[in-house]
Amino acid sequence: MKAYVLNEFGGVENLKLKEIEKPKISEKEVLIKVKAISINPVDVRTRAGYAMAEYLKKDMPLILGWDISGIVEEVGEKVTKFKTGDAVFGMINFLGHGNGYAEYVVASENHIAKKPDNVSFEEAASATLAALTAWQFLINDAMIKKGDRVLIQAASGGVGHFAVQIAKHFGAYVIGLASSKNKDFILSLGADEYISYDKQEVTDLVKNMDIVIDPFAKENLYKSLELTKKGGVIISLLPMIGEDIKEKAKEKNVKITYSLVDSNGENMRQIAELMEKGKIKSYVSKVFNFNEMDKAHLAMETGKTVGKIVIRI
Repeated sequence: MKAYVLNEFGGVENLKLKEIEKPKISEKEVLIKVKAISINPVDVRTRAGYAMAEYLKKDMPLILGWDISGIVEEVGEKVTKFKTGDAVFGMINFLGHGNGYAEYVVASENHIAKKPDNVSFEEAASATLAALTAWQFLINDAMIKKGDRVLIQAASGGVGHFAVQIAKHFGAYVIGLASSKNKDFILSLGADEYISYDKQEVTDLVKNMDIVIDPFAKENLYKSLELTKKGGVIISLLPMIGEDIKEKAKEKNVKITYSLVDSNGENMRQIAELMEKGKIKSYVSKVFNFNEMDKAHLAMETGKTVGKIVIRI
C-alpha cells in the first residue's frame, strides 16, 4: 500500500509517498480501506516539529494523520461492533500514532462509528477530530445546557463551525466571531448573532457570556476573560495559558480549561446520529487528491481555512 512517511520533522517536502506493507490487525481491531482523510492544524504543526512531535518522535519514521473514513476490509476475531463492508469514520488512536496518511489503516473498534448513508466519505472524515473537540469540550468541560450564552471565536474554522452547530443543538444562544467575509456562512450554521472581528470590537458588543471558546490562547485569553461572566467557562483550544491569566480568572471565578481531545467511538456514534438527522453538517472547503498532501498542508498553514480540508483517496 501507499503511505506518507515522515523520516524527520520539517517542511512539506519531508512528507514522502512510499510503498509499504499493509498493516496487520489484532483481535479487537479492524482494517479500513481509506476513502478520505481530514487535515488538521495539529497535523501541520507536528510535521513541522511542534505539537505532537516530542511525543511521537520515539516512533520515527512516522505516518501522520488521525482523521479517516473508509470501508472495513477485515475484522479481528473479537470485534463485535463492525463487519466487513461497513462504511466507518473516526479519529484513530489520538494521542498516539494514528498512521492515517495511508491507503489502509488499523483502528480499534472503540475509536470509530458507522458512517451515515446520507453523509459522504469526505464529510465524514471532516467530522472527526474537529467535531470531537467541539463535542467533548462543550459537554465534558463546559457542561453546556439550554439557555447558555456561548461565544465562539474563529467560528468559521474546523472546530468553530462544529461548535456553533453543537451548541445550538443543546439549546444555547450562540454568537459567532469571524471575519466579515464569513458572515453568511456563520449565520447559515444557526448562530443567533454574528460579529466581524475585522470591522467590530467584540468587547464593545458582548458581555456576560456563560461559555467562551478561545482558539488563540496567550494574550487573547485576557479579552476572553473580559467577555465571560462570573462563574463562566473559557475553553482554550491551545495549552498556552499563563499563570497571570489563571490568577485573574480565579479572582473573577471563571474557569479556564484546556484538555486534549481523545478517540471515542461512542462520541463518534452520537455525532453520526446528529449528522444522519441533518442537525450537524461538515463544511468541506477544499478537496485534494492523495498525491497532493503537500498542497493540503500548505493550505492549512495559511490559517484561513473555512471549515475543513480533505484528502480523497
